[in-house]
Amino acid sequence: MYRVLLVDDDPHIQKTNEAYLNKLGYHVSKADNGSDALKAVSSAAFDAIVLDVDMPGIDGFTICRRIREVSGVPIIFLSAYAKTDDRIRGLIAGGDDYLGKPYSLTELELRIRLRIRRRHNIEMRDVLCFGELEIDLGLREVRYQGNISSFTALEFDLLAFLAQNPGQVFSYEQLYDRVWKAPVNKGVHNMQVCMARVRQKLELLCPGIHYIETVRRKGYRFRQEDR
Repeated sequence: MYRVLLVDDDPHIQKTNEAYLNKLGYHVSKADNGSDALKAVSSAAFDAIVLDVDMPGIDGFTICRRIREVSGVPIIFLSAYAKTDDRIRGLIAGGDDYLGKPYSLTELELRIRLRIRRRHNIEMRDVLCFGELEIDLGLREVRYQGNISSFTALEFDLLAFLAQNPGQVFSYEQLYDRVWKAPVNKGVHNMQVCMARVRQKLELLCPGIHYIETVRRKGYRFRQEDR
């Protein structure tokens, strides 16, 4: 399920877009002004943002530039102004796409889906290697000495995220925000249980090697060294 943030001060547009995307299985959050949009981005992880250009207060281009300081999430601009200059301004601000109003809901969803998939393909095309351990981000496989271990989608995402940032400690809140994509108050226990399964599967696959370390009162980190 992809998480999408809709930012628009027109309640009719928000309601229409939300209903259509919900019907297709997206998890939708909304903001009707720039300040609330920036707060949402700082407190949750999104797969894409649909951003209106012309809003009171902080305009869409400024919001986009602020988001780009902290995130590479795909941003699709919506605007009644579809002139070439406006599209260029959107791209310069860091936007990924620009859709003029009025627009087709089918086209909007297609653009969202394509931008999300394009970003995932860029991020997930490599194979991470740690000694004989291979984490294939494209095939979503974990291999060791020719053996393959089965991980659920969430287990793999947690392992891949940690392995992409070896040596860095991530708190429960950060893992919820960047991987789990749900508020941490949904239950730290769920995170601990899932991480325990990841560690157990890794240790069965790579006997005697402990790649994931619990850092007391701080979180987890992936150890690059074979220990």
